[in-house]
Amino acid sequence: MLTLIQRDDCALCDEAWEVLHQAGVNDFESVFIDGDKLLEQRFGQFVPVLCLQENEMHWPFTAEQVKLWLQTLQ
Repeated sequence: MLTLIQRDDCALCDEAWEVLHQAGVNDFESVFIDGDKLLEQRFGQFVPVLCLQENEMHWPFTAEQVKLWLQTLQ
Protein backbone atom coordinates (compact mmCIF):
# COMPACT_ATOMS: atom_id res chain seq x y z
CA MET A 1 0.00 0.00 0.00
CA LEU A 2 1.18 3.50 -0.83
CA THR A 3 1.95 5.50 2.30
CA LEU A 4 2.34 9.24 2.76
CA ILE A 5 4.70 9.98 5.64
CA GLN A 6 3.80 13.38 7.07
CA ARG A 7 3.46 15.69 10.06
CA ASP A 8 0.52 17.46 11.64
CA ASP A 9 0.14 21.10 10.56
CA CYS A 10 2.56 20.72 7.63
CA ALA A 11 1.87 22.92 4.61
CA LEU A 12 4.12 20.79 2.37
CA CYS A 13 2.25 17.69 3.48
CA ASP A 14 -1.03 19.35 2.52
CA GLU A 15 0.48 20.09 -0.90
CA ALA A 16 1.53 16.46 -1.21
CA TRP A 17 -2.09 15.40 -0.58
CA GLU A 18 -3.19 17.64 -3.43
CA VAL A 19 -0.49 16.27 -5.75
CA LEU A 20 -1.59 12.71 -5.00
CA HIS A 21 -5.19 13.57 -5.85
CA GLN A 22 -4.07 15.34 -9.04
CA ALA A 23 -2.22 12.14 -9.95
CA GLY A 24 -5.45 10.18 -9.46
CA VAL A 25 -4.16 8.46 -6.33
CA ASN A 26 -6.96 8.27 -3.79
CA ASP A 27 -6.08 5.06 -2.01
CA PHE A 28 -3.14 5.66 0.29
CA GLU A 29 -2.35 5.50 3.96
CA SER A 30 -1.19 8.48 5.99
CA VAL A 31 1.42 7.98 8.70
CA PHE A 32 2.12 10.90 11.01
CA ILE A 33 5.62 10.93 12.47
CA ASP A 34 4.83 13.36 15.28
CA GLY A 35 5.72 11.78 18.61
CA ASP A 36 7.30 8.65 17.11
CA LYS A 37 11.03 8.79 17.82
CA LEU A 38 12.00 6.19 15.23
CA LEU A 39 9.99 7.80 12.45
CA GLU A 40 11.24 11.25 13.49
CA GLN A 41 14.83 10.04 13.19
CA ARG A 42 14.27 8.45 9.81
CA PHE A 43 12.01 11.01 8.11
CA GLY A 44 12.09 14.14 10.26
CA GLN A 45 13.87 16.41 7.78
CA PHE A 46 12.33 14.89 4.68
CA VAL A 47 8.54 14.93 5.10
CA PRO A 48 6.46 14.55 3.12
CA VAL A 49 7.68 11.22 1.74
CA LEU A 50 5.84 8.67 -0.36
CA CYS A 51 6.64 5.05 0.43
CA LEU A 52 5.71 1.94 -1.48
CA GLN A 53 7.22 -1.32 -0.33
CA GLU A 54 10.90 -0.41 0.15
CA ASN A 55 10.86 2.52 -2.28
CA GLU A 56 10.67 6.17 -1.28
CA MET A 57 9.94 9.37 -3.16
CA HIS A 58 10.94 12.53 -1.33
CA TRP A 59 9.30 15.93 -1.67
CA PRO A 60 9.11 17.86 -3.94
CA PHE A 61 7.21 15.77 -6.48
CA THR A 62 4.63 16.52 -9.13
CA ALA A 63 1.55 14.58 -10.17
CA GLU A 64 3.37 13.42 -13.31
CA GLN A 65 6.37 12.27 -11.30
CA VAL A 66 4.11 10.31 -8.96
CA LYS A 67 2.35 8.61 -11.88
CA LEU A 68 5.65 7.63 -13.52
CA TRP A 69 7.14 6.44 -10.22
CA LEU A 70 4.11 4.25 -9.50
CA GLN A 71 4.19 2.80 -13.03
CA THR A 72 7.83 1.82 -12.69
CA LEU A 73 7.11 0.01 -9.42
CA GLN A 74 4.26 -2.12 -10.78
